[in-house]
Amino acid sequence: MALAALTALGLAACSSGSAGAGSSSAGGKVQITLSMQNPNVQQQDPATYAIVQAFQKANPDITVKLEGQTVDEHEKAMQVAAQSGTLPDIFWVYNSLASQMAQQGKLLDLGPVLQSGALTDKFPKAMLSGYTSNGTQYGVPYQSLVTGLYVNTAILQKYGLSEPKTFDDLLNVAQVLSKNGVTTIAQGASKSAYSVWAFLTMLDRFGYEDKYQDILSGKSSYNNADFLRLYQHIEQLAKAGAFSKNVSTQTYVQAVEEYTSGNAAMLDSGVWAAGDIQKSSVAANTKFWAGPTFSDGVGDQNLYMNAPSAPLVVSAEVKKSTAKLDAVKKFMAFYYGDSGQQILVDNAQTPVTNYKPKVDASAQPVFASVLAVLQQDGWHSPAAQPDLVVSAETSSAMYDSIYGVIQGVYSPSQALDVVQKTIH
Repeated sequence: MALAALTALGLAACSSGSAGAGSSSAGGKVQITLSMQNPNVQQQDPATYAIVQAFQKANPDITVKLEGQTVDEHEKAMQVAAQSGTLPDIFWVYNSLASQMAQQGKLLDLGPVLQSGALTDKFPKAMLSGYTSNGTQYGVPYQSLVTGLYVNTAILQKYGLSEPKTFDDLLNVAQVLSKNGVTTIAQGASKSAYSVWAFLTMLDRFGYEDKYQDILSGKSSYNNADFLRLYQHIEQLAKAGAFSKNVSTQTYVQAVEEYTSGNAAMLDSGVWAAGDIQKSSVAANTKFWAGPTFSDGVGDQNLYMNAPSAPLVVSAEVKKSTAKLDAVKKFMAFYYGDSGQQILVDNAQTPVTNYKPKVDASAQPVFASVLAVLQQDGWHSPAAQPDLVVSAETSSAMYDSIYGVIQGVYSPSQALDVVQKTIH
């Protein structure tokens, strides 16, 4: 069965690889393949879809074949395609896999591509530094990863609550709302265990950025006194009834619906949800929040998450075709140029370059509230989201550990051990 599954994935990868669909066609036209982590890119990633359409309009001799699969299916397909030499021309992939592919020589060095398009200086250094290996720039950020909590201020006001700032504030909100039968934080663990973004930022408020390299090298442990305090705080929230009652069976999409229907005071999500919230009845009362600060935290508490998400990478096979390489250069120049970045903004995504976005706050108040958080004086972002600097096995264990405490499956110490066991 496993062999059959891999064979099927291999055939799927071959159908979209550099040696197939991405080849030059008659009349001097070129087709390149862009493979993403969503089955329906038009509906699930309208920003990328809009960029592709605008690029093709500006470059009528280049066709972009846009395809996608679910995250798990996509990762498996890319692994098979790398082994068989049939990678798509441009594709999304988790950084842990991308770095392996780069070490194996499977990916194109994008340093010269960025330089030829005068793009290098457009990026903040942190947006590129995580995608380098032995002097090779193997990836560029697909989108900016801005995460936190959306807050329905009307629900808070209804119960005489102020907008929380600290963890103690948040715990008090949870206790009051729970007594009144209201969900504080909408979460969905089913088929979306990764949806713990706000809590990953909280890890950074307990020193994760300074600790993780020692943890990975074996000098320290994920089960440490600082992280234990955070997990105990998560347990406090769970015992206070902060989370969706059906958190175990609810998906992330259903958690969004719980919030947008006015049945939860907060939603753990990111900038990508701003568009859906903007279309809902709670838009006028929604504010974005970077999450609570902690009196017993470690280091600077004035943190928001605005880090590079998983990268876009390019198959090394592309360099074998001058026409295709030129098409890839043009696509990158468009995507990361001002026109492409404004399209991101128009679709409620923050720029990944230094581009100053044009936003109509009256038309996009939810998205404007996200930008306001990023513009706070004295606040800054970690270089990367905690789960994106570890192996896929460890990142999955991190999600499991947090949801395990939320659901009462693990004690805080047991949850920390779940993660530590994956670190070799």
